[in-house]
Amino acid sequence: MDRKLALTISLLIVLVASAPIVVSAEISVGVKQGDWIEYQVTFTGTPPEGHAVTWARMDIVSVQGKNITLAVAAKQSDGSWRNETVQLNLEIGQLGDDFIIPANLNSGDTFFDKGHGNITISGVEERTYAGATRTIMSGTVSETAQQTTYQTTYYWDKATGVLVEGNSSYTDFAMYTKTNRTNMWQAQTPGLDSTVFYALVIAVAAILIIIAFFVIRRKK
Repeated sequence: MDRKLALTISLLIVLVASAPIVVSAEISVGVKQGDWIEYQVTFTGTPPEGHAVTWARMDIVSVQGKNITLAVAAKQSDGSWRNETVQLNLEIGQLGDDFIIPANLNSGDTFFDKGHGNITISGVEERTYAGATRTIMSGTVSETAQQTTYQTTYYWDKATGVLVEGNSSYTDFAMYTKTNRTNMWQAQTPGLDSTVFYALVIAVAAILIIIAFFVIRRKK
């Protein structure tokens, strides 16, 4: 074999062997049909038409692979209602207003949003929502478009990928959204783990039954 050819082949082998291996992470869908979540919304300033929302609810109508169909109901500040069906696809980054993102991401991970490009998870922490302590992922989006600058910090539940809080600042208004009710997890009894609480209830009920039994037996 020609010496130069052999040297070239050897160099290519070394380069291929030393190249970083990129593994595409599987997109995890954390919601299922029948899940729902409700939000309280406050705003200041003058939001554009359709954004003067005071309350909203999102129902998961169907989940097929990476496709999710949502039914979103929003109450406006003037008392009117806005209802719409929203189609999401986590694989291609069709996320609406980042209602739902891939579940179980960690700090430093990124996901694709067709509207904003790649969004990086900036932190993972424990926070309390809808009466329970949850592991939460957060990320921030900043953008300037048509002389309007805005920034939104999002918080998503890690296990489900569902939005639980959003804090948006625009040039002319600000909006704050936070969940207060959902069926995706159970509210915890203040100061007690739910398992401990139910164990105590059962124990107290058993004691009352035993006391009643002896009282009735003594009377007889």
